[in-house]
Amino acid sequence: MKRRYRELLLTVLLFICVELFANNVIVGTPIIASVNTIDDYAMVEFDLSWENSFRDDINWDAVWVFVKYQPTGGSWSHASVHTTDGNHTIPSGYTCSVGETDGSGMGVFIYRDANGSGNTNLSDVAVRWQYGADGLADNATFLIKVFAIEMVNVPEGAYSLGSGGDESGHFFKHDGTGSPDMATTYTVTSDDAIVVGTAADNLWGASTEGSNKIGPAGTLSAAFPKAYKGFYCMKYEMSQGQYADFLNCVTTTQDGNLYPNAYNWKRNTIGGSAGIRSADVPDRACNYITWMDGCSYADWAGLRPMTEFEFEKACRGSVGPVTGEYAWGNTNIAEVTYVFTNDGLANSAVTNTVAGPTGNFFCGVTNTIPPDDHTFDGPIRCGIFASSTSSRTEAGATYYGIMEMCGNLWERTVSIANIEGRAFSGTHGDGVISTNGYATNSDWPGYISGEVTEAQGANFRGGSFSSVTLTVEHRVSSRRYSDSNYLNRNYSDGIRLVRTVE
Repeated sequence: MKRRYRELLLTVLLFICVELFANNVIVGTPIIASVNTIDDYAMVEFDLSWENSFRDDINWDAVWVFVKYQPTGGSWSHASVHTTDGNHTIPSGYTCSVGETDGSGMGVFIYRDANGSGNTNLSDVAVRWQYGADGLADNATFLIKVFAIEMVNVPEGAYSLGSGGDESGHFFKHDGTGSPDMATTYTVTSDDAIVVGTAADNLWGASTEGSNKIGPAGTLSAAFPKAYKGFYCMKYEMSQGQYADFLNCVTTTQDGNLYPNAYNWKRNTIGGSAGIRSADVPDRACNYITWMDGCSYADWAGLRPMTEFEFEKACRGSVGPVTGEYAWGNTNIAEVTYVFTNDGLANSAVTNTVAGPTGNFFCGVTNTIPPDDHTFDGPIRCGIFASSTSSRTEAGATYYGIMEMCGNLWERTVSIANIEGRAFSGTHGDGVISTNGYATNSDWPGYISGEVTEAQGANFRGGSFSSVTLTVEHRVSSRRYSDSNYLNRNYSDGIRLVRTVE
């Protein structure tokens, strides 16, 4: 019989557990609460909290929790968690589901088990780590970190592509004529293959050439994520704190390829040196993110890129589209000069948001600050317009409660404008990136010779703080940059990731 070696297992402080006035999640100090050397597992225990948690009759928000460990003298690796929900300990009022990839548990989703809303504060959450499956001996010594990402459930069901408006390159249902009615939206009713073409009832686009093109006629396979199936979407754009935490789990070589190197440019605050990166303003959305950076983070975190279909469904939901709509479901924009307080702090806020059926969102050079004021010439805090009392439009939220899908930073998504994007089958990251720091999923756009080092098949949706024309870039159905292989770092580019509901 194996002996118990609990005293030889080490833990490390992940986050200093302080109170933050923000929507973002807080993970307390993780410990190894117990060890079973018969079955080679350990219970990783920690406290977990996040603000503005909700569950209603439509959907809920959740936290994606995963564990990383570093054996003495080794590199950081992804921990395999048990694939049975009941083997994890979740406090009363909440539950979990295990996300699985190829039979190996990458992490768990934790969320409310009944309708309700408010701040969540959970003590003694425990995730079962199968350390034996990761090749660790009972007497191994290691460091451990627990990560958590706020996400929102987008449930399975039909939805519309296109709004019936005049958005650049928008989707519509072809009527088979030489002069089709481009105001007819296309309804996705299943995960079955979709024909892209000019015959009656085909999916087609308002442009056939240039940066907003639909791409060639053909078929989207059943494997391409069409958003009919349920998925979890990050509630916020990736923050600067999240990206800095990621960089602190990679090698010096990987850091050299992944570090934005934009400290104090356009409100990016990630600095330090390899292995000890930090963000001065961790709750601010992270700009200067390339397609390759975003895919690397997704692979490392067990997530995947979002398709442009999923972008539209995450915004408008299952209800009928509104012509020319923004993420909050109408065409009303808060064209005011926002007044910010405590900028750079966790309680950064806007004091003069617009009430009523008008969407608050951040577009820094057109409608929310004077054009000659560069104080806010860069992204702002994730979820800054949301509160416990704000409506969907006041928060600038999508149908499902996802924040900043329009404005702040561009969303990078998988496009169907070319064959590289259409080859995407929605595989998830396995927690391991290449020695150079890149994602290794062969179906992801930009995959070449074992790594995602290009961006062919990726596009831009939702506009940013620097977008010039509201009607062209920020609308949900706008595909102005549907065909883009842009590789360079840019101050207006971020990322938001998803995971399919298994």
